[in-house]
Parts: sequence; structure tokens; C-alpha cells
Amino acid sequence: MPTYCYRSRDRQHKLVTRVFSVRDCPESFKEKGRIYDRSRSDEWGGISVPATAGWPLECVASGVHPSQAGELRKFFADHGCPTEVTADGNPVYRSAAHRKKALKLRGFKDKSSYI
Repeated sequence: MPTYCYRSRDRQHKLVTRVFSVRDCPESFKEKGRIYDRSRSDEWGGISVPATAGWPLECVASGVHPSQAGELRKFFADHGCPTEVTADGNPVYRSAAHRKKALKLRGFKDKSSYI
């Protein structure tokens, strides 16, 4: 599911992110007395990034439930591919080669990278 950015209406303009299905994404929501409006400019920053940028890469698609983060770290270490795993359960790949090895260990295929 995609992650959406929201900014509060008050003077602090606090930025928060929330995960919703595309169908259920609200334009605004209220939380703890503060109203948040969707901020497309934060979602689509429009910042041009050099082609060499992007590493390390936190991969949400190959992540696990936060309660399984420790197990995933151990799995990678036991199989000779030490990989940082965030508290959210998302692996952090250092390079394209590291990503390829880590995904292959878990039986994943990234058709954009290798088959």
C-alpha cells in the first residue's frame, strides 16, 4: 500500500505520513484534535536526483512485519549477506549487487534487476 504525506493546518505545519490503500486515501483526517490535509507537493517533491544516488535503499516491498525484523537480520547474517533491517522490518540494501544477493537468498525475483 502507498504512503501518503499530510500537513497539519495549524501554524506548526507538522508533516506526517500514513499508509492507505489507493481506494481509501482521504484528502484530510483529524487526529488528536489536529486536522491534517494531504500534501501532494511533499509526496512528489520534484527534486532531481543524480542517477548514482539512491543507495543505501530501504526496501518496503521486501520488508517483513516489525516483529520479524530480528529474524530477518539473523537470516541474512547466517547466509553470509549481513543486511541492516530497520525497526519497521525493511531491509536496507547498500548497492545493486547487495540487493540482488539478498533478494535471491529469500527466493525473490526483481524483474527490473535480474531473472
